[in-house]
Amino acid sequence: MSDMIHDEVIVYSQPSCGQCIATYRALESKGIRYRVVDLSEHPEAVDYIQELDSRYRGAPVVVVDDQDHWSGFQPAEIDRIAQHRS
Repeated sequence: MSDMIHDEVIVYSQPSCGQCIATYRALESKGIRYRVVDLSEHPEAVDYIQELDSRYRGAPVVVVDDQDHWSGFQPAEIDRIAQHRS
């Protein structure tokens, strides 16, 4: 787990993804800045998320840094990073 939470997380997403929308809303509700990378527009990003964890098969994949990331809508993870924001 990362000791330092970056200012912005990256959400690798796909259009019309319900879990992605839930993730955006949860991040916004906690005041966490994020940037969306649409996997349909950036297919090269799929290789990156597969390098992070070969089990990642669906969106969203949320990346805090190369050691701190998860797949799917994970409210507990969002709460965790919200608690560590400076």
